[in-house]
Amino acid sequence: MSQERMTKRRYFVDLGQLTLEEHFESEERMTFTVVAGGSLVPDGYVETVAITAVEIRPDVFLISWKEESGATITHLEDFERGVVHSRITLPDGTPLALTGTIKPLD
Repeated sequence: MSQERMTKRRYFVDLGQLTLEEHFESEERMTFTVVAGGSLVPDGYVETVAITAVEIRPDVFLISWKEESGATITHLEDFERGVVHSRITLPDGTPLALTGTIKPLD
């Protein structure tokens, strides 16, 4: 499988303290909407980012991006198992490791 799994699709990501919707507009571009940001980002925050995505194996992708705030994010998104592993470096350099679920919205 190729990146067709993501392109033009929307997903709900639940990382516990952080939930968001991802809309993969193309292989290089994603818009995310924060549903509940906990103390990390305001609820309802929306940003479009350039992404780098690589297929690790069928239905598993390594995706990374940098946000306007300076935060860097790397996700291992396993669509087959519905699991996402997120590694975030906040603008102040604080690292976070979150694991949760990913589900298609369409």
